[in-house]
Amino acid sequence: LWMVRHIPAVVPTYDQIHFIGRKGTTTQNVLAICNFNMEFIYACDGWEGQAHDTRIFYEATGRHDAQFPHPPP
Repeated sequence: LWMVRHIPAVVPTYDQIHFIGRKGTTTQNVLAICNFNMEFIYACDGWEGQAHDTRIFYEATGRHDAQFPHPPP
């Protein structure tokens, strides 16, 4: 079970343009994965509010150093 959510963020003025989401507020995206016991097993935070959910997901699954939890073969 995975989700990407927009979390309100306080960002320095010089960097706010990247964190303004589609609703006009400064946010950051957070990708979180839970197991069936509702325990977090992975989290990737800090993405700009403008970043698309799919971009965050593919970036997280493609990084070899992120220890992204893949299903068993």
